[in-house]
Order: sequence, then structure tokens, then C-alpha cells
Amino acid sequence: MEAPQYVAARVQRALAEDERTHELGIRVDVRGEQLFLRGQVTGDERRALIADVAGEAAPGLTVRNEITVMEVRGPGEEEKL
Repeated sequence: MEAPQYVAARVQRALAEDERTHELGIRVDVRGEQLFLRGQVTGDERRALIADVAGEAAPGLTVRNEITVMEVRGPGEEEKL
């Protein structure tokens, strides 16, 4: 079996290089047969895509998607100086 740190590195590389994600800000941890994804993204669709790419990069592991979705707001009112 491949060492956990090598699996995590392979998944992080896949997240960075896959055209669907190009993601650098997700932390990947492998514990036993589980792959944990942690970080923040801007939407549910992006969160799901990251989990898909991670699962493809580490088949046989259970993906635990703990990525949170940030609320993105428009600009507030103009600041007057």
C-alpha cells in the first residue's frame, strides 16, 4: 500500500492540474482508508467537482468532503472620506 503522504500529494497535484478545478487551497489528509478534504470554496458545484477529482486520483479511498462554501457578497456601499 502507498504511504499516506504520497497519496495526499498525488491528490493535491490532481486538484491543481485538473482543468475542472485548478485548485491550490484545499488541504488533503489521508487517514487509513479515508481521504479528508478541507478548505473553503465559493460554491456547491466547485465543492462537488473537487471531491470528484480527488476520488478519481485516489480510487479505493472514501472521500470525506469537509470543504465549506463561503458566502460571496457584492460590494457594500461606497466609502466616503
